[in-house]
Parts: sequence; structure tokens; C-alpha cells
Amino acid sequence: MNRIMEGENEKGLLEYVRKSSPPPFLLKTYMLVEDPTTDNVISWNAEGTAFVVWQPAEFARDLLPTLFKHSNFSSFVRQLNTYGFRKVATSRWEFCNDMFKREERELLCEIRRRKAWTNRQQHPIPPSSQTAPQQEVDEDQRSSSTSSSSGYSSLMDENKRLKKENGVLSSELTCMKKKCKELLDLVAMSARSEKEEDDERPKLFGVRLELQGEREKKRKRAEISESASILLSQSCK
Repeated sequence: MNRIMEGENEKGLLEYVRKSSPPPFLLKTYMLVEDPTTDNVISWNAEGTAFVVWQPAEFARDLLPTLFKHSNFSSFVRQLNTYGFRKVATSRWEFCNDMFKREERELLCEIRRRKAWTNRQQHPIPPSSQTAPQQEVDEDQRSSSTSSSSGYSSLMDENKRLKKENGVLSSELTCMKKKCKELLDLVAMSARSEKEEDDERPKLFGVRLELQGEREKKRKRAEISESASILLSQSCK
């Protein structure tokens, strides 16, 4: 009788410890979100009611291996799903759980891993299909994994596309700067040529003579050259 009571007391103590200690996965995730040095990769949202993985690729490569035994973003998302987290934004990886909030770490003890029957507890299960819940959960997990993988792959493809476009634009910019420089050199060469023409004008008692209409022509050419130089220098910046 005493042994039975001792066994029950031990089970009760273990259950109390289990309920008063947050699951390791939640503690580690909370630590990553709280760390201010990684806010550019993962951080709280503005209200502190959810967290956002801003850069999934960097998060999987650099942060996950520091606390978890893998670098798989899809597995991380699947774990979040099993603890009741919801993806609350379509344009970014933002996850929410009512008990996962900024500066309220003690609430983590209230988060529990979902049981196989949690989502179907209101529907009686016939004896002939007792194994169905687990099969359905496995299918849900595979579906969640596939969806997460698809989203992650889309992000990676988009990142590659943007990098490629950036490379093309950079190449075009370099080409345009080269052409602008050639035009500026051409304008400078034209100015030097005009100066040489001026030096070839006839002299009278050591003074250069102004030919008829030459002064007005010179003024217009100088204005055009100056305007061209200003426009080219502005466009090549």
C-alpha cells in the first residue's frame, strides 16, 4: 500500500515539474527572439505579441545550429505548428501564440504540445478506426512540411532572381558611366580644338584679329559646350 502511494506521489511530482518547466524547444526559440544582436534576422513584432523571421535563409544557416541539432527551417516551422503557433502574415514569416509574448517568459509553461486527438476530440472515433488519428496527424505534418518547404523555396528563388537582376542593372550602369566618360572626353577635346583654332587667327601688331561673326559664333559654341558638360556630368553621377 505504501509503495503504491509513493509511486503516485512520485508521478505527481514529475507531472508538477513537467508543467512548471517550459519545453526546451520553446525556451530556445524565446532566447533567439529575445537576443537583440540578431534582430535583423529574427525579432518580436512591433506589439511584442508575435515574432518574425525576417531572413529565413540566414536564420536556418547561422542561428538554428547554435541551439538546435539541425539547420532545417521547415522542421522549425513544423515544430512551431505542433505547439499551436499560427502564421499570421502572408507577406512574411510571422508566428503567433497567445502564450508567447515579449517580457512574459513565464507564460511559456502554459504552452503544451498538441496531442494526436486534440483537433478531433469532439468527434467520437469508431473502434475500427483507432489508428486513424495518428495517420491523419502524420498527413497534416507532411502537408505542413510541404507547404513550408514550398514557401522557403519560393523565397530562395525570389532572392536568386533579384540578385540576377541586380547584376544586370550593375552591368548596365557601368556601361552607361563608360559612355558618359567618353562623351565628356569628346566635349573636352572639342574645347581644345576651338582654342587651337583661335590661336591660328591672324595678328596685327601682336593682337589677334576678330573675324566678322567669329565672336558670336564663339559665344554660342561656348554656351553649348558648357551646357553639354553640365548635363553629362549630372547624368554620370
